[in-house]
Amino acid sequence: MNLIQTFVERQGDWQIALFEHLRISLLSLIIAIAIAVPLGLLLSNKKRLTEWSLQITGIFQTIPSLALLGLFIPFMGIGTLPAVVALVIYAVFPILQGTLTGLAEIDPYLEEAATAFGMTKWEKLKKFELALAMPILMSGIRTAAIMIIGTATLAALVGAGGLGSFILLGIDRNDSALILIGAVSSAVLAVVFGYVIKLLQDKKPKTILLALLVTLFAVGVSYVPVFQGQSKKVVIAGKLGAEPEILINMYKLLIEDQTDISVDIKPNFGKTSFLYEALKSGSIDIYPEYTGTITTTLLTNPPTDLSNNPEEVYEAARKAILEQDGLVYLQPMDFQNTFAIAVTEDYAKANGLTTISDLAKVQGTAVAGFSLEFNDREDGNLGLKNLYGLNLTVKTMEPALRYEAIKNGDVQIVEAFSTDSKVVTYKLKILEDDKQLFPPYQAAPLLSQETLEKYPELEQVLGVLAGKISTEEMTQMNYAVDVEGKSAEEVAREYLEKENLLK
Repeated sequence: MNLIQTFVERQGDWQIALFEHLRISLLSLIIAIAIAVPLGLLLSNKKRLTEWSLQITGIFQTIPSLALLGLFIPFMGIGTLPAVVALVIYAVFPILQGTLTGLAEIDPYLEEAATAFGMTKWEKLKKFELALAMPILMSGIRTAAIMIIGTATLAALVGAGGLGSFILLGIDRNDSALILIGAVSSAVLAVVFGYVIKLLQDKKPKTILLALLVTLFAVGVSYVPVFQGQSKKVVIAGKLGAEPEILINMYKLLIEDQTDISVDIKPNFGKTSFLYEALKSGSIDIYPEYTGTITTTLLTNPPTDLSNNPEEVYEAARKAILEQDGLVYLQPMDFQNTFAIAVTEDYAKANGLTTISDLAKVQGTAVAGFSLEFNDREDGNLGLKNLYGLNLTVKTMEPALRYEAIKNGDVQIVEAFSTDSKVVTYKLKILEDDKQLFPPYQAAPLLSQETLEKYPELEQVLGVLAGKISTEEMTQMNYAVDVEGKSAEEVAREYLEKENLLK
């Protein structure tokens, strides 16, 4: 029942995601066919080159898709381009293998007869080779298509949209209905793709080529930009989670309310590094970043003598990120969304845990569930080792999964955030940071100098949020999105109207 209700409520979003997924998948498949089939035809009689080409394209398939996307963002930016390039790299191998295998299966006596009749290589290809190789070739295309559709769910991590946005959002909010909508839709789309390609499998090569050209034309038309009469535009992205989505919606509402600039928002973008590289490359214009993240993660030479004073940390972050990357860091909001270490209330009571130092009592038996990012940060597990002397047994996982893990008893300790609604939902106890490992984490808009020079009014418009939103208010807003199911845009608007920040 919850699945049907969620689908009905998000039907508009689903249609957009399905269209984006279909478009990315078709474009990637057509490009892969355009590369692999001619390459296979060219190499079909060159045995050594054939083996090398299959080895190289096969090796590409072993590279994790997240690694490819991370490598592409610095010079390709975000959106469709890095997603399509990654998908094409994965799809070339099965299509190339199908082309080469199909041609190799042709009876050599038939080839000899054609040569005896004086046929050229092109004539043989046109008269019978391509037709005879087509069933195996189409089988390779079918395999590539199904693989593309499954892998395309990761396109959501780089702002390309698609059905992966439902899956990522569902994981973040522990909403199985959202996960199922994304996963089942992707599976059904793969089945449909496979069926359509199977129907084409026995058709003449000319018919298949015509179908590909029509598909290419349709995909090309879908990418033609629609004239909107609005030349002033900024792109604002946010990390995965309710809080960043609320903040970027606040930015959007303020900018569009007080200026003639239109705003395109990209929520649930993913990792810090993705957003940071996208901002530096100019693929996005603004994203909310935290003071502690800049001083501990983004700076090449992080300061070693910083106190935990919020104003000092902000000032150090502002000056250093401007000098290092030419990025402007505006004034932060009031709330602190700092890292925290949490255990269940029952576990804390049973083991007498009130501070992080107390974890020494249970480090021999407890298992910690940390994200990969936290596990490798100085203000994360490295700091727990160096400052607190804790050597915990750690299972690394996606941030949203750690709450289910502690609920199920798979882990006993997790990283958390001080404004996270899930601390309340899962009845967790935040342990006191008695040695002050975690620096202040105040959120503020991070943007390039070029964006601010182009739109200087942004500093004043976004500046109205400086010093506003308490930790309690931010926690309540996160709870409204995560637990009560309100949209981030609705929650953001309610706060801005309450504070009389909209005209």
